[in-house]
Amino acid sequence: MQHQQRSGARLSQNSDTEDTAHIVRLLAPRLAYFAGVARTEHVTRAARELEVPQSTLSRALVRLEQDLGVDLFARHGRTVSLTPAGRTFLASAERALAEVGRAAESVRADADPATGKVAFGFLHTMGSETVPGLIRAFRADHPRVRFSLVQNYGEAMLERLRAGELDLCLTSPVPDAPGLVARRLDEQRLRLVVPDDHRLASRKRIRLAEAADETFVTLEPGYGLRRITDDLCAEAGFRPRVAFEGEEAETLRGLVAAGLGVALLPPPAVARPGVVELTVTGQRAVREIGVAWLEGHPDTAPVAAFKKFLLSRRGRLLPE
Repeated sequence: MQHQQRSGARLSQNSDTEDTAHIVRLLAPRLAYFAGVARTEHVTRAARELEVPQSTLSRALVRLEQDLGVDLFARHGRTVSLTPAGRTFLASAERALAEVGRAAESVRADADPATGKVAFGFLHTMGSETVPGLIRAFRADHPRVRFSLVQNYGEAMLERLRAGELDLCLTSPVPDAPGLVARRLDEQRLRLVVPDDHRLASRKRIRLAEAADETFVTLEPGYGLRRITDDLCAEAGFRPRVAFEGEEAETLRGLVAAGLGVALLPPPAVARPGVVELTVTGQRAVREIGVAWLEGHPDTAPVAAFKKFLLSRRGRLLPE
């Protein structure tokens, strides 16, 4: 019996939600008409200001009152005045119209060719040097374009891209997924980073197979660099023994400096004391960097300009 009552409550709630959605669809196109008449208290004058036929306006008001089931206006010949219900409804209608106006202004501003906004995602490892340099170079010709910047790991950025929260993202590996377009822009050579007192620290080059018995520190599963690390180690004939997992490449470098393991990492923006970085030979130890966007998604003018700029940097995206 209790189960039946709960089911009935859910059905009632769903019905209420559907009724609300239905009434919103009916009311939304008529709010501006209602507010215009309420402001002028004269249907003919309001029709002139709204640039609609008076008959259209009058019918819209009658239907609005019928849909709501209340009288919003008291009629006095050619003039009208708000009823108490009309005054209550007007306050909410004006707030709704103002919010729509602000939203329209916001999206128009974001799409403006000169001052619009680009929502741009990128990997943590590109935040200290690569992305600031790219934006500085782009803004030399587009000085007023604004950016909303998001740092995250690759899969999380692709999810935000699919959700429409990002316009473009720099990520690695270069994705090959339905619904996305991606272009390879550059690559970074990965190095085996060891503590400066490590048995391999006197070397300049190393084959990754020589580190098969080492303890590794890596990024967490799901990060592109973790996948590349696992793949390179598998290619070298072993599975890395992982002691620590993190979310930032520079945190991993700190763990290496503390003697807690070795790591495969891209070059740092600034050399870090306490570690030695060895060139990996015998296999192609690199990570490719690409730009991705949503397939079929129309670009605003500033997004199109920044996309074109990024594609023009193919092969020279990263600082020397």
